[in-house]
Amino acid sequence: MKSPRKLLAGVVAGVVIIAGAGWAVGSRLRSPADEAARRAAPRASLVTAAVERRKLVSTVVVSGTLEYGSPLPVSLAGAVGGTSELQRATRAPRQGRFSEGAVLMEVNGRPVFALRGSVPMHRTIAPGSEGDDVKQLQRALRRLGYGGPVSGVFDQATIAAVTRMYAKKGYEAQQPTLTDRQAYDTLRKAVQTAQEGLATEKKALDQGRDVLPLKMRLANAGTDLKAAERALREAEARELTPEDETRTVAAEAAVRAAQEKLAEAEQALAEARRQPTQPTPTATATPQPTASTDTSLLELRVRNAEADLAAALEARERVSEEARQAREKSLVELRRAVRTAKEAKAAAEQALRQARQLSPTRLKVANAGKDVAAAKGMLAEFARTYGTSVPPGEVVFLPKLPARVRKVSVKQGQQVEKEVATVTGSAFTVTGSVAATEAELLRTGMEAAIELDTGRMYKASLTAVGDQAKVPGVEEAEDGAEPILLTPASMKGLKPGTAVTARVTVGATKEPVLVVPVAAVITGADGRARVRVEYATDRTRDVEVRTGLTADGNVQVAGALKEGDRVVVSGA
Repeated sequence: MKSPRKLLAGVVAGVVIIAGAGWAVGSRLRSPADEAARRAAPRASLVTAAVERRKLVSTVVVSGTLEYGSPLPVSLAGAVGGTSELQRATRAPRQGRFSEGAVLMEVNGRPVFALRGSVPMHRTIAPGSEGDDVKQLQRALRRLGYGGPVSGVFDQATIAAVTRMYAKKGYEAQQPTLTDRQAYDTLRKAVQTAQEGLATEKKALDQGRDVLPLKMRLANAGTDLKAAERALREAEARELTPEDETRTVAAEAAVRAAQEKLAEAEQALAEARRQPTQPTPTATATPQPTASTDTSLLELRVRNAEADLAAALEARERVSEEARQAREKSLVELRRAVRTAKEAKAAAEQALRQARQLSPTRLKVANAGKDVAAAKGMLAEFARTYGTSVPPGEVVFLPKLPARVRKVSVKQGQQVEKEVATVTGSAFTVTGSVAATEAELLRTGMEAAIELDTGRMYKASLTAVGDQAKVPGVEEAEDGAEPILLTPASMKGLKPGTAVTARVTVGATKEPVLVVPVAAVITGADGRARVRVEYATDRTRDVEVRTGLTADGNVQVAGALKEGDRVVVSGA
């Protein structure tokens, strides 16, 4: 008989075996619902990104090609050498760099100078020429060290500076042509002939003396007029005539004498009235008054003196009035005499003028004088532009120098008709185009970087945007795009024709800032920006933020965030 311990062990082993068999069978037998649940996709979780602190730089990317900038077709403004004969290139332009003052080419053995300026050459600059083109030429001469003023007038000092410039390059400045010299000599002889004719007619007039009496009459009338004017000036300057002055002095003396007599009479009367009453002695002690002093005679003398003074004053006034009237009458007569003298002189002049006009000899003299004036005027007009000049084709003004000849359009020996070359700036530029929305962010002077295929970077700056960046001879940008122009800071290591990628910096933060992906920022119905911050697994809270610079899919934010926070960019 088995022991109880062995029996218990056997029972336990059987139970374990049965349980294992049941688990194995159960694991293979599942309901359809359990099977579907086991095969379903796991529950979606949130996709987050960390809040970073770093500098943010926003750029506009442009693809372009390195080329020498500002291509400009060059043509001559007119004849070279001051002649209309066939213009033929005797030395064609050479490709490469040239500076201000260089001889760009030769036409008929004459030089074509390259000078800096914005006003195109459009005429022959001759002695006496004035204008902005002359001032521009003068500035170029001074820059090149040939001196001269900057007056805007092509004067002798400027001509001397031009002569030095030509001589420095082995040429002679343009002198008057044979045709010009012949024309000048013809005009000079015409002046001499007219002067000889005038002298002949004047001699005939002097011999005839047909207007001598009228000339004497005019001279006498002039003398009379001067005498009348002198008499009038003297009368106006003098207040009284000698006679009136004598009468006035006498009247003044009479007034003073009458005043003295009146004063004496009044003084005597006053003294008489001041004398005390003298008492008369009587037998009694009481004095008896006597009769007062008799002053009637003195009073009569005072009245007579007053009457004499009044008469003297009246006489003085009468003398003054008579003198004034006499002066006015004299001035009237003298002014009338001046007018009469002027009329006489005018009549004499008119008579002489009419006689001269009617005289055949006088008419001949007048016509000869007109001929002389006309001949001198024509000679002066021609001489104003006669001398050393600068023909229109011998100077090409370019906006920027030094420059480079990129393309030669005329060969040696060919006739010069249209363009002779295409020149460019001496510095590299990068041309490209950007979308109009990006162009609104660009401003001239912005910093940029140029990247070659090798990965090497070069500093550059934005030179122009829009119409100012259009380059002649280059196809315009597609609709909706704006051309731009960039200039490298240095040309070292760069080659023309190299394809590059340029990045223009349109914005950057000065210091590191908090940034999040643009997809993390949500704008609510109230217009405020928010981000969802995950503070626990699949649990978030909204945080209001202020946004700033956007670049490369990230945006600057400020708010209740810190570096390392996880913000939701997508998910449930």
